[in-house]
Amino acid sequence: MPRIHNRAATPLPVLDHLHPVLNRVYSARGITSPDDLELTLQTLLPYHSMSGISEAVAALVPVVTQGRRLLVVGDFDADGATSTAVALRALAMMGATDVGYLVPNRFDFGYGLTPELVDVARDMSPDLIMTVDNGIAALQGVAAANAAGIPVVVTDHHLAGEQLPEALAIVNPNQPGCEFPSKAACGCTVVFYLMLALRAELQRLGAFPAGAPNLAVLIDLVALATVADVVPLDRNNRILVEQGLRRIRAGQAQAGVRALLQVSGRSAERITAADFGFALGPRINAAGRLDDMSLGIECLLTDDEQKALTIATELDAFNRERRQIELGMQQEALALLDDSAVAPQERAGVCLWQENWHQGVIGILASRIKEKVYRPVIAFASADNGELKGSARSVPGLHIRDALDLLDRRHPGLIVKFGGHAMAAGLTLRAGVFDEFAQAFDQVCRTLMSDDALEERIDTDGELRPAEFSLELAEQLRWGGPWGQGFPEPVFEGWFRLVQQRIVGERHLKMVLQPRHSDLAMDAIWFNIDTTAWPDYQREEVHCVFQLDVNEFRGARTVQLVIRHLE
Repeated sequence: MPRIHNRAATPLPVLDHLHPVLNRVYSARGITSPDDLELTLQTLLPYHSMSGISEAVAALVPVVTQGRRLLVVGDFDADGATSTAVALRALAMMGATDVGYLVPNRFDFGYGLTPELVDVARDMSPDLIMTVDNGIAALQGVAAANAAGIPVVVTDHHLAGEQLPEALAIVNPNQPGCEFPSKAACGCTVVFYLMLALRAELQRLGAFPAGAPNLAVLIDLVALATVADVVPLDRNNRILVEQGLRRIRAGQAQAGVRALLQVSGRSAERITAADFGFALGPRINAAGRLDDMSLGIECLLTDDEQKALTIATELDAFNRERRQIELGMQQEALALLDDSAVAPQERAGVCLWQENWHQGVIGILASRIKEKVYRPVIAFASADNGELKGSARSVPGLHIRDALDLLDRRHPGLIVKFGGHAMAAGLTLRAGVFDEFAQAFDQVCRTLMSDDALEERIDTDGELRPAEFSLELAEQLRWGGPWGQGFPEPVFEGWFRLVQQRIVGERHLKMVLQPRHSDLAMDAIWFNIDTTAWPDYQREEVHCVFQLDVNEFRGARTVQLVIRHLE
């Protein structure tokens, strides 16, 4: 049973112009002054302190001014797709005429710039390779490119290992010695910053007699990447996300973003950051999980509305297929846990593998199982050569990349390669070492995690008074973010009388709840419940953790509670 913890902070007088509930929500998230809520582009961190950016700009200038051929090597997730699209769009806006892209198919090449991918790149005859959202761990790939006479510019945000690739330039706020203040930048943000620096240098060189292009038109893609890649929303990232949302609401999004919103049934005018994570991101990711991420990139590159809609519809179909595959894998994973000789609660770290699992879906599977067992989870799928491809997801209290690094040092030879960041990582195991690795991973997690870290805690923003269950407050909370990783959406707790309950949509519990000591009755919805336990008609009162939301139905807007936890 999770521990429920009230994180509500003492509201700050400097924010007393806000609704008192919103004031205490912000205070609990570290907001100390009105300046912290100033999310304009003018307050965005400048690019100058980002290490390697001057060298990268110098390498890219001839791509624009001399027509040199650039090949952008991306990644097969939403951050990689948006990074590729931002690079190609920005370079075209600045006058580059010979820029192509190559994104590895995860089933044929695996992640990042590998020697095998360099062989493919050579046939495209580039003068320069630029990686986006990958490359910091591509020691062999960069070496192979150098041997082929193709210099490489690396742009990435993942944590660096002990050795860096021998690239012409490396732009990564997480590389040793980089003083850029935001270490939470996603790959697309790094590319965006590089394009801003390149534009400034080209402007200095007189390349824009008619005026420099406005790269802010690409910020909807940066916002999408930031949320979809689940990086912490520090102030700089909140600026990027907020500005991207504003552009979309104002009807200024890329054609592909508008099409993805349409096929997912979301309104551009009322889009929130959560829509990036739950609607747009999964549809782009589905291309890389089941087929080829080039489809997702093309959706973000086209300006043709009909083409964008056609591709978005195909991506939506991929996402539906992915859900079905995921559901079957999840059932098999839960059966594995039930049959295991060691129960999940007796482990600090959980490893799962089935011969038939889909490589493209193991990341989502690891996330789902992590939510159920509240342990770091690594899900594995088999590769053609007998190796195992793994995707890891962690819980607060364990930096998963650091855990894999410690395991690799304790047990050299088990892991072929790995990379990632605090909450997610990818890895490859040698054939035949799964059981040994699973045991080693459990031991490493025991070493690095306290008992408290293995107990789930739900943080809330306290209780609401009956008068605070209002449409006005629900709207202020909805638009008060952007909310996301590290700047969580407000949730509250309280005791309620359970007036009505019924199943809707086969897996959701629709309720009418009444706060204690109040005649106010409100609709509530609890998604994806255990239908063997609910409805429970013996239950008269419930303690809920909930989000105060706005329900829109046939033009009417009412307060609705979205239940996050119920006991």
